[in-house]
Amino acid sequence: MGRIAAQYDLMPESTDVPLDSVIDSLKSVVPNGVTVIETKIVPVAFGLKKVVAGFIIDDSDESIGSKLEDGLRSIKGIENVECISNALL
Repeated sequence: MGRIAAQYDLMPESTDVPLDSVIDSLKSVVPNGVTVIETKIVPVAFGLKKVVAGFIIDDSDESIGSKLEDGLRSIKGIENVECISNALL
């Protein structure tokens, strides 16, 4: 059983999406075997901001990555989810 460190960009639908609420809902949408280790809000352009979230993923479940991404996409106000980095621990 290995572990993966992954970082995701969560892009909101608009500048009106409350990103603090997005961060608050992360722990409730990630599947078992995934731990949220960091979150930050960073500017993109023209007033738009995104959430960058870091996770530790237990890869004993082969479909854990798709479960995580499905959970992240289910957050209200999130338009796009992209894995920007991952590495084995």
